[in-house]
Amino acid sequence: MTSTDVRKDAEDSGPSGYAAARLRLLTEGARSGPPRRAALAELTDDWLAGLFTAGAGELRGVSLVAVGGYGRGELSPRSDLDLLLLHDGSDPAAVAALADRLWYPVWDLGLALDHSVRTPAEARRTAAEDLKVQLGLLDARHLAGDLGLTAGLRTAVLADWRNQAPKRLPELQELCAERAERQGELQYLLEPDLKEARGGLRDATALRAVAASWLADAPREGLDDARRRLLDVRDALHLTTGRATDRLSLQEQDQVAAELGLLDADTLLRQVYEAARVISYASDVTWREVGRVLRARSVRPRLRAMLGGGKPVAERSPLAEGVVEQDGEVVLARAARPDRDPVLPLRAAAAAAQAGLPLSLHAVRRLAGTVRPLPTPWPAEAREQLVTLLGSGRPTIEVWEALEAEGLISRLLPDWERVRCRPQRNAVHVWTVDRHLIETAVRASEFTRRVSRPDLLLVAALLHDIGKGWPGDHSVAGEIIARDVAARIGFDRADVAVLSTLVRHHLLLVETATRRDLDDPATLRLVADAVGTQSTLELLHALTEADALATGPAAWSSWRGSLVADLVRRVAAVLAGDAPAEPEPAAATAEQERLALEAVATGGPVLALRAQTEPPAEEPSGEPEPLGVELLIAVPDQPGVLPAVAGVLAMHRLTVRTAELRALDLPDGVDGSVLLLDWRVAAEYGSLPQAARLRADLVRALDGSLDIAGRLAERDAAYPRRRGVVAPPPRVTVHPAASRLATVIEVRAQDAPGLLFRIGRALEDAAVRVRSAHVSTLGANAVDAFYVTGPEGAPLPGGEATSVARKLEEMLRG
Repeated sequence: MTSTDVRKDAEDSGPSGYAAARLRLLTEGARSGPPRRAALAELTDDWLAGLFTAGAGELRGVSLVAVGGYGRGELSPRSDLDLLLLHDGSDPAAVAALADRLWYPVWDLGLALDHSVRTPAEARRTAAEDLKVQLGLLDARHLAGDLGLTAGLRTAVLADWRNQAPKRLPELQELCAERAERQGELQYLLEPDLKEARGGLRDATALRAVAASWLADAPREGLDDARRRLLDVRDALHLTTGRATDRLSLQEQDQVAAELGLLDADTLLRQVYEAARVISYASDVTWREVGRVLRARSVRPRLRAMLGGGKPVAERSPLAEGVVEQDGEVVLARAARPDRDPVLPLRAAAAAAQAGLPLSLHAVRRLAGTVRPLPTPWPAEAREQLVTLLGSGRPTIEVWEALEAEGLISRLLPDWERVRCRPQRNAVHVWTVDRHLIETAVRASEFTRRVSRPDLLLVAALLHDIGKGWPGDHSVAGEIIARDVAARIGFDRADVAVLSTLVRHHLLLVETATRRDLDDPATLRLVADAVGTQSTLELLHALTEADALATGPAAWSSWRGSLVADLVRRVAAVLAGDAPAEPEPAAATAEQERLALEAVATGGPVLALRAQTEPPAEEPSGEPEPLGVELLIAVPDQPGVLPAVAGVLAMHRLTVRTAELRALDLPDGVDGSVLLLDWRVAAEYGSLPQAARLRADLVRALDGSLDIAGRLAERDAAYPRRRGVVAPPPRVTVHPAASRLATVIEVRAQDAPGLLFRIGRALEDAAVRVRSAHVSTLGANAVDAFYVTGPEGAPLPGGEATSVARKLEEMLRG
């Protein structure tokens, strides 16, 4: 039966004919989705137009108008009919009689009705007072009567909306935020409200209203399809329940999935989550654009006056190579070449997360459309940028979602596709699998001071549930996937083994602590054999807590935490006998010895720069890609070497990736003592400085004629403070048993320009001698170990070592 046949039945039989035709339309197996909604709206239009014509008679200056969802032609099986009887005010009694002839037949059929009777002036006045009324009128559609009256109202309402947009759009944004706070996020809820939750149909309607204001527009790619999917699910929900409901309850999900021809309820939820994610992301981008436009409007007259009427130029501040901040967003630099820089997406994302700024939609789309794939294994910089992104705390989430919206995450990590939008039917879990993994990384970023390898902790947090997209035990499947992913992104064999162990046993501690007898030696031996080393146990402890905290409030408590901590303490005691022996110092190379002899001969610092390169993937004949620069410095032993070198490098915007400082034994017959510094550095922006300039500044720093602290302070003051990520506080600890020859002081802090200079100067001020330093930067975390002695060359007494550590930590916190 065609829609024309259905309408003819309705016209021939009055209200009962409409009801029968409506029933046939809703039960036709071949009709669903947009065609059925459009046919239902058309059928209802014809029926209501017939009622209006029969009731109006000779009455003029009256029209019947559909508003809201009905105005958009989106009638689900149990949708309300949103109607406005519009009149010119000339005959109120006749209009009231007409209203009765319209509303009562609708009620008689048991249909929900939202109705009003107003003049155009009354409608505009009500819209000005009630934002929801105004939103409904934006979708006004003429059904019957005086077309000119309806057209005039539509024109006036749109004009009012556009004129009042600077005031009304912030109200609309606040309304959306309040609703999201009440209803939650559609893309994560097990029993979501398809209309009211964030990312639902209400938000899709709000985006239409923003577009109608002409101030901003939503990203259109995928938005219409996402809205259609949610409407299809609501249609199926209405048909299976027989009620006008928007809440997708657990007990109804299998029926709704069957109505839509889907495999199961999980498939249904995943489609709902994907649609909600598109709408949520479009909302985020759109409201940022609205805020930017409104801010620009408020300052434009003043800027034009200052610039003499010229067009203001947006300020661009560099964040990383190829990445700048502009107007509160992270965008690509003008010189950026995504087609030649496969690390650029991760570098841009890490810079955005560290600065606490959103990634520009246009930047992400440009990256998605032009960037070439990363080689396998990834270069070191790509791995470091991923770790920095994961370790940036709460801002990581928004940046990750921006990359995911354009498909970049699945291109970087193909295994991510199996966990994307995957529901978790467990009351303890509050997130989908993919969001839980990111939440775990966010939680793990708070514990990076507790572990020796924060990079492994963060990557393990990202991958620990990656096996949930596969059948069987997700820990077993995840171990295999994690091993492959870790090797692909460039970790060495030892690190790959640790990561796979962490993923395989990420539930071991909490399950053992809560389900086994910790007094049984077999229990402790089982855990000790599984983790193998103290460092892996340390990582697993932090991962366990991060995982539980990211799961939900019911997954962690002080009781569980104390049980796990007790287990870790006992297992650590079992593993204590396997502590590695103290490493022997490496012998000097011929080049190091040459530099040392030259430093003794000249009485000053001598340095050498050597680029580290590797051929680009799949282009063996092409030019090598720079990985960084090895910087060798030999300097006669004297106080202040460490802060001087670190300060000079910070002044020249060189990032220290790794560093070692040690005293070098000279050949027999050569008097003097030489310190050797072997560092790997990279330029923050642009090219490396010349070796001669570095040496000249180092000479001045050592003789005290270069004010490094003042220069660094001036540079910091020249840049505005960004809100950025709130890093966990620094932590300084003493490891008295780590060396027989020196006291080991370990510093864990957020990496920042000048950090190593500040630490070195503080140690000098404490009158301790730095025998050697082992500096590494793991993502956004600096993990630095300093082997120090007193002036006489002996380890520090326990109390003095603790005092030095405490003062160093206070300095870093201040």
